[in-house]
Amino acid sequence: MTINVQTIQALPVISINVWSILISLANLFILYRLVRRFLFKPVKKVLDARKAELEGRYAAAEQAEQDALADKAAWSEKMAGAQAEADGILHRAVSDAKLSSEAIIASAKEQAEGIVASAEEEARLERRKAEAGIRQELVGVSTSLAEKLLGREINASDHQALIDSFIEELGDSSDGSN
Repeated sequence: MTINVQTIQALPVISINVWSILISLANLFILYRLVRRFLFKPVKKVLDARKAELEGRYAAAEQAEQDALADKAAWSEKMAGAQAEADGILHRAVSDAKLSSEAIIASAKEQAEGIVASAEEEARLERRKAEAGIRQELVGVSTSLAEKLLGREINASDHQALIDSFIEELGDSSDGSN
């Protein structure tokens, strides 16, 4: 191996200068302190403020979510209450309708019974009127018959006694046939 002369002469150029290194380190330290003070701290403040703002927004969003869940629960509870109230109203309406229909049916039955009782009473009155009319006719016929049979005029008391006995006989015979 041969050593080149030019290579040896270049070696002193690569020498280490301690003062140059110390000045560079001091410059680096001063630059670090300046960057830290004027750049890192303001940037860190901005980042911290931004972080606080984001945390505040997250907290507000979480609170809004909690409020929404509470509103949803309250709404669900109100809906359940409204459904229960609607069911109660429907049940009461059905119950009232049943009571009304029962009252109407009872009233109709009472009216029907009243009509039947009235018709029966009218039938009894008509029967009594018919019986009275028949009695009058029978009285007239029996009087004529009795006059013809006896050939004389009978007085009022005899006449009434004959009619009563005849009617009683008719009443006994009609009661026995019914």
